[in-house]
Amino acid sequence: MADGGKSKTGTSEGPTKHYHGHRERLRQRIMEGDGSSLRDYELLELLLCAFIPRVDTKPIAKELIAKFGTVSAALGASPERLMEVKGIGETAAAYIRAANLLMQQAARDEVVDRPVISNWAALLNYVSLRIRHEKSEQARVLYLDRKNKLIADEKVAQGTVDHAPVYPREIARRALELSASSIILVHNHPSGDPTPSRADIELTREIEKALAPLEIKVHDHLVVGAKETISMKAKGLI
Repeated sequence: MADGGKSKTGTSEGPTKHYHGHRERLRQRIMEGDGSSLRDYELLELLLCAFIPRVDTKPIAKELIAKFGTVSAALGASPERLMEVKGIGETAAAYIRAANLLMQQAARDEVVDRPVISNWAALLNYVSLRIRHEKSEQARVLYLDRKNKLIADEKVAQGTVDHAPVYPREIARRALELSASSIILVHNHPSGDPTPSRADIELTREIEKALAPLEIKVHDHLVVGAKETISMKAKGLI
């Protein structure tokens, strides 16, 4: 052929797959707009295109959302659970995980080197991205300096679906090591309901008692649910 082996239906390597043109149209819509016209699965589909090059990724994207409920939940799923979806192997799972970690890092960038108390919306976004989709209860402590800037964000416990063992003395010891002036406690409720339990309230008070002699303040205890993060301080529980 005069065009070097190409035809109207493909190339010398074989017929053009139907999704090639679709991918190009998705890319153009991303490049030329703000993404608001794209459906949730289309955004995920385009991400999958980058590391699943020779497969129609639309069915995979739709299956991910069907399994996990939302794009956010799909991005926050563990690699093991992601690979339960047909078409997602270790490489794809690793890149999806990387996308989620990038979101977390971007959110953390909005929190570090500035007083978190005056940047509360950014803090809530960060902690939500960090543990909202965990399938077991996880407890974290944000250690703050005298200017309420973040020194460290550390996991202190990983437990079952409704309990994570937290030890007040260990938190006090670590706060001293970091020269923290205050802390913010954070944990998730895998059930999705962020309402603080009686055990949450009692634990907060135990930690306050452990830190009081050290003049280290508990600023707040945040409980992360599926769609909302509740401040125990705002609820009058601290």
